[in-house]
Amino acid sequence: MTPATHDTPSRSQAVALRYDPADTAPQVVAKGYGTIAERIVARAREHGLYVHRSPELVSLLMQVDLDAHIPPELYRAVAELLAWLYALEHPGAPRHPSEPRR
Repeated sequence: MTPATHDTPSRSQAVALRYDPADTAPQVVAKGYGTIAERIVARAREHGLYVHRSPELVSLLMQVDLDAHIPPELYRAVAELLAWLYALEHPGAPRHPSEPRR
């Protein structure tokens, strides 16, 4: 699960995604505003998950129904985030399967 957050002067927002490579696309598994957003972020941190701040991405993901897979229009943005997270968690790993390990 990868939560993304956005804090505004009025209230915060958070969206959590789950990605299973066997699935068609990442899925929105939690989203909310205010206190719920804070609980999503706290729960993610309790489990050692990375929390990414991206107001634009959160705004788009908030429009996706809960338990729905993200739409194709968001594939690239979410894929770039997941690739970046993978690189953080696996230093030296190849960026592409055909690349040798660094």
